[in-house]
Amino acid sequence: MAEAGAPIIVTAELGKADQGWADALRRKHYPAERNQLPAHLILFHHLPPSIEGELRGMLTGLSAGPKPSATIAGAYSLGSGVAIAISSPDLLAIWAEIAARFERHLIPQDSHSPRLHVTIQNKVEPALARGTLAEVEASLVRRPVEIAALACWRYRGGPWSLISRHAFRG
Repeated sequence: MAEAGAPIIVTAELGKADQGWADALRRKHYPAERNQLPAHLILFHHLPPSIEGELRGMLTGLSAGPKPSATIAGAYSLGSGVAIAISSPDLLAIWAEIAARFERHLIPQDSHSPRLHVTIQNKVEPALARGTLAEVEASLVRRPVEIAALACWRYRGGPWSLISRHAFRG
C-alpha cells in the first residue's frame, strides 16, 4: 500500500463518450494550471486509508451489478465555477450502502447524500463563472449519461493516484 497515510477518495466514472464530452468542457473552461484530473463524480471526499481493503472488496461487489441509470440534469453555479448536475437515484443508493458500512469513518462533508455533479470550472472570478454558466446552459442537453465504474484514489494534494477501478459488469 503506497502512501498509506493519504486519504481515499471514491468516485463514479463516466462512460467513454460522456467522459470525452466532460473532459472537453473541463479543457475549455477549467484553469489549465488547475486541471490535473479527468472529469469525475465524487461520492466520498475523505475516507481513512485503514479501510482500503474492505472498501475495495465492497466496490468489487457493488460493481457486479448493472450500471446505474443517470441523466444530465442541468448546470449550476459554484460561485467561482460551474458544475453539471447529474441525477441518479441508483448512484445515490450505492453511496448510501457505502456510507452505512463506513458511517463511523465519515467526515461531515461525506456524511450526507452528495449533490452529484461534474465540475467543469472552479476557482475563477465569479463574473467569468457566470458567463460560463450562461454558455453551458444555452447548449446543455438533458440526456442519459453512462456511469461505467466506481474508483478509489489516494489523495496526494495535486493529482490523485488510482488505487482501484471497478467497472460495472451486470
